[in-house]
Amino acid sequence: MSVSGFPGVFAVEQATLTAVPAPRLIFDGPFVVRRYLGGTGRANAACPMDPRPDPGLAGRIDRIEAFYARMGQVCRFRSTPLDPEGMVPMLEARGYRRHDESQVIAGPLAGFAKPDPAVEILSGPEERWMAVVATAEHQSPARRAEKAGMAELLAVPAAWVLLHEDGVPAATAFVTADGPLAGLFDLSVRPEFRRRGLGQRVMAAAGAWAQGQGARWAYAQVACTNKASLTLNAGLGLVERYRYVYYLKN
Repeated sequence: MSVSGFPGVFAVEQATLTAVPAPRLIFDGPFVVRRYLGGTGRANAACPMDPRPDPGLAGRIDRIEAFYARMGQVCRFRSTPLDPEGMVPMLEARGYRRHDESQVIAGPLAGFAKPDPAVEILSGPEERWMAVVATAEHQSPARRAEKAGMAELLAVPAAWVLLHEDGVPAATAFVTADGPLAGLFDLSVRPEFRRRGLGQRVMAAAGAWAQGQGARWAYAQVACTNKASLTLNAGLGLVERYRYVYYLKN
């Protein structure tokens, strides 16, 4: 598929920071340093936004480490194509190691967005939406608490999408609309409803909502080990654009 019109890495990274908010943050040179409750890495990491050489990089890392120490939280750096030159070797020399590599996938909404009469669009993460999300992997108490508090922090249009099957809440997605970009998150299908195509349906409905807000491109972030989700999203036309990985000190 042609990449013509894809907004680019910087735009997607900006949209990600907006879609996954954190109530505490500082700016230090090319880094946006964020802290929430220690759940999802995206809201609890130092995120670089400028790949140019940074003469003050060592001092910035010192200050970022001090920030997380004050917060009582593990220091985590998010490594993307926007890393300042030399960041990863400097972190590795300090004892940091790679964790949790993910693909950032994207594609045009026109290729898959479709309303679904079985879908309910919620204005917040209601308990019945949260109950479906709880059936997915990696839902620690901190992550769940961060999801529950997102509606109060978001500054862009967003929807919590709930798909019903056989009269039961069966699948979820969370979607944001930030200009031309729709962020797709929290795809979950209850175990007893899997292999029925509900994942594709709830993503299509989320995409249709985002189209109605003016978005043209969808992006999502999927762990490289999650082959099922990558396959599902590839069927929607969402293909790899770049990757990111976290660095944490051992």
